[in-house]
Amino acid sequence: MKNIVVTGAAGFLGSHLCDRLVGEGARVVGVDNLLTGRLENLAELPEGRFRFLQQDVSEPIHLDKPVDAILNFASPASPFDYLEFPIETMKVGSAGTQRTLDLAREHGARYLQASTSEVYGDPEVNPQPETYHGCVNPIGPRGVYDEAKRFGEALTMAYHRRHGVEVRIARIFNTYGPRMRPHDGRVVSSFICQALADEPVTVFGDGTQTRSFCYVDDLVEGILRLLRSDHNGPVNLGNPVEIEVGELAERIISMTDSGSRIVYRPLPEDDPRVRRPDISLARELLDWEPEVNLEEGLERTIEYYRGLSESVLASH
Repeated sequence: MKNIVVTGAAGFLGSHLCDRLVGEGARVVGVDNLLTGRLENLAELPEGRFRFLQQDVSEPIHLDKPVDAILNFASPASPFDYLEFPIETMKVGSAGTQRTLDLAREHGARYLQASTSEVYGDPEVNPQPETYHGCVNPIGPRGVYDEAKRFGEALTMAYHRRHGVEVRIARIFNTYGPRMRPHDGRVVSSFICQALADEPVTVFGDGTQTRSFCYVDDLVEGILRLLRSDHNGPVNLGNPVEIEVGELAERIISMTDSGSRIVYRPLPEDDPRVRRPDISLARELLDWEPEVNLEEGLERTIEYYRGLSESVLASH
């Protein structure tokens, strides 16, 4: 698979995937409409191996050269983004998924759909295995993202069953690392930026809700192992080590030597109380599990944010 299309290429995960694929010798076409992605994430990719196409994947995609694989990462992914762009989120999850599946069918390419742990909603089962069907409120504010991704999974499997498209589905749990936009609503980036600026660190709810955090390099490795595997169904990719959000805030304040204090705000509607992947299937099929522990990953991520200007780190 030497000719690869990555949609959502200018985003956090998409840009790291482009780096890895180009570094392995692939020729990559990155597609992004730059609604939430940033061109600076792609600035160091060599022109001879990487080509950027600014386009909304909800519109037809035409590529003349061969395509061996398509990794569909096009979607707003942070809470702030999909709440600000609810229609765009639903559109890219429906029409965008269909357009990229059509492209895979046209070229006979392998197709990987980036799904999410949000398909499990506010889970009543913890940890969540791939066999759990979730507890999602389809008409709540978060439903625009949850249901877009659930529809994307269903459409991906429909193309596999009806048209024989070779598909993979990655259910991605909370991932963090360099290139997350400051103050995008994800807890790691928000906590670090607030702590470095000595601003109050905002915890929604009482802080006892849990998440599990996977460093981006580990996640990219899991995605590529899934792409190269023979498994068609969904596979959880994430870190099975759970931590309370309040404890994460305290740890980041300590690691940044910050003078910040924690302030508590009401928990948003339908915000999950627990979130932890069962990665038994990934271990069995892909021989994969995360290697970077939370302390090391946070150190790398904090170092990245220390390199940003004070004006970028400050709340806006």
